Amino acid sequence: MHPNGTRAVAKSLIYIFMWSSAGAAQQPPAPAPAAASSAPTEDIGWPRQVIKNGSTLVYYQPQVDEWKDYRELKAQVAFSLTPAGGKQTLGVASMHASTLVDKDTRTAFFRNLEVTSVRFPAMDPASAPAMEKLFRELIPSVGEPISVDRILADLDRSKVAAHPVALRNDPPQIFFSTNPAILLIVQGQAVLSPIEKTDLEFVVNTNWDLFFDKSTKHYYLLDAPGWLTAADLNGPWTHAAALPKDMEKLPAGQNWHDVKKNVPPQAGGAVPQVFSSNVPAELILVKGAPVYTKIPGTGLLYVANTDNDLFADPAENQYYVLLSGRWFRSKSFSGPWTYASNNLPADFAKIPSTSPKARVLASVPGTIEASDAVMLAQIPTTAIINRSDVEAAAKVTYDGKPEFKPIEGTPLHYATNTQDKVIQVGNQYYVCYNAVWLVSSVPTGPWKVADTIPKEIYSIPPSSPVYNVTYVTQTTTPTTVESSSTAGYLGMFIIGAAVGAAIVYGTGYYYPPYVYWGAGMIYPVYRPWPVTYGAAAVYNPWTGGFAAGHVAYGPYGAVGSAAWYNPATGRYGHAASVQGWYGGRTVASGYNPWTGAYGATSQGHNAYAQWGTSAAVRGNQWVQTGHVTTANGTVAGYRGSNGQGVMYRGQNGGTVARTGDTAYAGKDGNVYKREGGSWSKYDSGSWNPVDSGARPEQHSQSGRSRASVEPGTMQGLNQSWQSRERGQAQTQNFRNFRSGGGRFRR
Repeated sequence: MHPNGTRAVAKSLIYIFMWSSAGAAQQPPAPAPAAASSAPTEDIGWPRQVIKNGSTLVYYQPQVDEWKDYRELKAQVAFSLTPAGGKQTLGVASMHASTLVDKDTRTAFFRNLEVTSVRFPAMDPASAPAMEKLFRELIPSVGEPISVDRILADLDRSKVAAHPVALRNDPPQIFFSTNPAILLIVQGQAVLSPIEKTDLEFVVNTNWDLFFDKSTKHYYLLDAPGWLTAADLNGPWTHAAALPKDMEKLPAGQNWHDVKKNVPPQAGGAVPQVFSSNVPAELILVKGAPVYTKIPGTGLLYVANTDNDLFADPAENQYYVLLSGRWFRSKSFSGPWTYASNNLPADFAKIPSTSPKARVLASVPGTIEASDAVMLAQIPTTAIINRSDVEAAAKVTYDGKPEFKPIEGTPLHYATNTQDKVIQVGNQYYVCYNAVWLVSSVPTGPWKVADTIPKEIYSIPPSSPVYNVTYVTQTTTPTTVESSSTAGYLGMFIIGAAVGAAIVYGTGYYYPPYVYWGAGMIYPVYRPWPVTYGAAAVYNPWTGGFAAGHVAYGPYGAVGSAAWYNPATGRYGHAASVQGWYGGRTVASGYNPWTGAYGATSQGHNAYAQWGTSAAVRGNQWVQTGHVTTANGTVAGYRGSNGQGVMYRGQNGGTVARTGDTAYAGKDGNVYKREGGSWSKYDSGSWNPVDSGARPEQHSQSGRSRASVEPGTMQGLNQSWQSRERGQAQTQNFRNFRSGGGRFRR
């Protein structure tokens, strides 16, 4: 059942009844066909060049003034323009564009680009109108891709607002062990599904391979390569020397391959210690006595022989652990633990970027890494979808008659006996279906795309299990719906601290699971809501989301379920839950408890992937499906010289020039370049060295006049240079992450 049979000796069983997959009437959708394209459409470097009718435009990386609501971007662009048969001149353009973002590739796409002004500081004013006209003809107006990391690096963080929410940050139950251990979390009773032509049942709502033999009344747990057995889920558990004969009859084609490889059982080692909890919990599992490693430049130590983010601060005699983006502290590994994100020791912010524990910086309020994570969480992922496709696909299935409960503090009600997020507003019903809002006058549909969303929906508090729908907005046309969702829709939220904001996983609230016994049903429908703990959720800065689980949390990588209930058949299908946001891709298909949707793993965890490329045009698909046209034609593809180069197929061709990205637009409207650590200003057709504090009559050693520049302009130039350097580094780091297979190491 698990992706590979090799696991560490120290493991943790998560037997957790919360993320079992309560299904929809429809089957999980098949993978959508790949969009036609010769290559990915991603940021291929700067500057970029356009050639048309003998004229050449080279434009440099935009310097961002504002990215309003992460949708509308204003920027300054330095450029060089050479008309056919003429001389090169340099200028600065102000631009405004709306953006579409594809978080899978961390790429933003410009659309509806408007050039608001063009300035040629060293040109005869009489010649400027013709050159401006040529510039506007050559500059691409839509489809230009730019790395999100470049934009984020260039934003003035003092002007970027974070929007923290009031979450619950009470510590979960935290177990600690230096020996092999199993964490057994039970919420309610086990949901058992029969296995055809056997006397066996498998436990639906756990992400381990767990079976029940009706003849012996014993449970059997695959702890590869061995097995454990117990008469009760609370133990005691012992090594299983033999398995029920029916284990040899597991059917083919139902994802039992890895289980069957371990039948009959192999000789087992020591039986792990079993911890049990009836609520979501976490396990700190250290492989033997803690091994402490000093973090240079700080007084902190980290425990090297654990998969957990576990630290020690000898100055305060405190231990710190990071769970689901939240910090907790204790004077002892055994607890009690208290919430600590709002007052971490200052040394956490000093962890070097080269440290093996550098990734925790994204969870340390006040760091640039935490700021990046907060901004990335607020960037919307957008899809443009055909209304007819949405309305044809939207179906809501209830367990029995629709049941609704009030949402505390609002006049709204939410449906409790369906996997879908259905909200009652007065006499209307709204469903957030795969991140698209639809409306109906009855709770069962038919559903129509909602042209407006009641403002009351956006007042739903985090204490409600349907809170995540408040992170979905949309606009419509007669034929399409443009839907946008931010990180909260998939369970990632912003918390505030005295020194800044940070990202966490889950609301911290516990939502009791739903159990339904229908007439004549031999087992109940079990539908838990998403949880905050019990998933070993760790922030991955390269995906902008939380990767859930590790080997200590079972063969599927995280807490969840190994099955989903399909009311169309009245049975449980065998699959896994999709826990994390852009997190793991471990099995053929899965159920996402945040969205109530199923999806093939080849589509990833993007909320809009379920609509398929034939309907959804998010980010790169919008480009690939022909929505991008430029003055030079339609983008045909990208060539791969170390990620550099873009080709425009049109009347005259053209390609990106792979030259140094050294030109900058100054706040004073002039063009500057930085080479060898020094700045020069373009003036009267030549480059003059810059002396920010010099008098105009000063000269350099070469005899050229030194240009005098106001301090504010110099400060802006230096900031732009630093931002461009960091943006390039972050863009390359993300490419390295992807080229390495997109694997996230703890």
